[in-house]
Amino acid sequence: MTEHGNNPSGAMRRRTVLRGGGGLLATAAAGLLPGCSGSGGDDSGVRTPKRGGVLRVGCTGGSAKDTLDPHNPVIWPDHARAVNLFERLFVHDERYRVKPLLADSMEPSKDGRAWTLRLRSGVEFHNGKTLDADDVIASLRRIANPKAPAAGASSLAVVDVADLKRIDSLTVRIPLKTPYALLEDLLAQTVMAVVPADFDVRKPIGTGPFVYKSFTPGDESVFTRFDNYWRRPAHVDQLHIIDFPDDTARVNALLSREIDAMDNLPLEQIELVQAQGFKVLISEPGAWTPLTMRLDTGPFDDERVRQAMRLIVDRPQMVRQVLRGQGRIGNDLYAPFDPAYNHDLPQRVQDLDKARFLLKAAGHEGLNVELVTSNGIGIGAVETAQLFAQQARGAGVTVRVRKTDSATFYGDKYLSWPFAMDYWFTRNYLAQVEQGSIKGAPYNETHWGDPEFVSLVNQARGQFDEGKRNELLKAAQKIEYERGGYIVWGFKNQVDAYAAGVGGLVPTPSHPLSDYRFRDFSVDG
Repeated sequence: MTEHGNNPSGAMRRRTVLRGGGGLLATAAAGLLPGCSGSGGDDSGVRTPKRGGVLRVGCTGGSAKDTLDPHNPVIWPDHARAVNLFERLFVHDERYRVKPLLADSMEPSKDGRAWTLRLRSGVEFHNGKTLDADDVIASLRRIANPKAPAAGASSLAVVDVADLKRIDSLTVRIPLKTPYALLEDLLAQTVMAVVPADFDVRKPIGTGPFVYKSFTPGDESVFTRFDNYWRRPAHVDQLHIIDFPDDTARVNALLSREIDAMDNLPLEQIELVQAQGFKVLISEPGAWTPLTMRLDTGPFDDERVRQAMRLIVDRPQMVRQVLRGQGRIGNDLYAPFDPAYNHDLPQRVQDLDKARFLLKAAGHEGLNVELVTSNGIGIGAVETAQLFAQQARGAGVTVRVRKTDSATFYGDKYLSWPFAMDYWFTRNYLAQVEQGSIKGAPYNETHWGDPEFVSLVNQARGQFDEGKRNELLKAAQKIEYERGGYIVWGFKNQVDAYAAGVGGLVPTPSHPLSDYRFRDFSVDG
């Protein structure tokens, strides 16, 4: 359960913006929106930061199921809240390399069956408590709790959480059930936040740059600057994270200055927003919006059908039309920044004749399927589904696009749709496998569990020689490329927008709006 904050003024503001529909966009397009001028354009955010003010950020999606639990985020606003209230032991830098955050260092034993973690000293929680080894142990056990496994539980399956040992106040021995070479990368995921040993999600306490003030699921959450933050404190006094399941409402809120920044700017609105004096930030992450096929449900339980569906996609057309050129084509593999990414596999291209042949051989000539999508997944999800349906006609396949709202898509049927879409943030390969591509993964939406694939993944987990490990992972990727349930047609640029008075935004390879690092943002007016 989450705690519902009191914020009637915020709710009224949201209702007003939503009720406005496309009116503001039409006015802005005519050049009549008052108070906005300038040529726009990209902005690195390089300026002398001003201290103080309120930063209001509009995030994609949201519903009554929103959460403050950092170990179980699902949608964009959940991640935004988690990153600003809590921190992990490790994070990824601007080149997507792992670096310590709350950790000072971590070293493996000679046999690779244990790691010794040393914490950074002097880190304070929002309630004044000093971070120590007990908090790390409690956090890992909370995530891996078999009675209520969190999103990162599958990643911690290799850890013997029952035997975690406090060496001293800043040192933890992390025993493993089997050697694991990339533990730091697993612990750098956003779902691996460190919380106090007595954590209560109704009164969330973390070490992050902002302190919880109020939370209204599906509407708005409010946080204040943590002045005792162990790094430089945030520039702004308050942070408001506001849910916007509707793209038009989110853009209208920016144009009318109801919010200062927004993630997932609709690509067709880039020039409009710039013309009104707002700024656009373009990043090139490894985020992906796949089509997902359940391998345990007909017709996708036949490998030939899955191969045919991947051959239907015209990937360059997807990038041109859905992403308006803001992205790059994919090859049915994720984790493009991973050193083990398999560049040797041939780029898959559209081949409608072969797709027809495979479907006929599988007994599914004239296939008719439903594809479930939602605007709440992110920019381009509905357009992707619609364009795929058009492309599929060339192979004699009828695709019925079912557009749902965010609450429905991520509701009780999430992860059980036979054919659907989804959105994933940037991860390295093994970390992504632990989240979505292996039995027991919390988000195994394709219900994938190929034995040969699993064997290779298990070998790679314990291989400390990077070269040998990369070869194992490339072999695993080849299997998923040929037999898996994902259609990874491309990687979209992350396009965000913000008012000219907001500084501190920089491109990032991971999450939008500079990894939601609102500590670095400043507001001039």
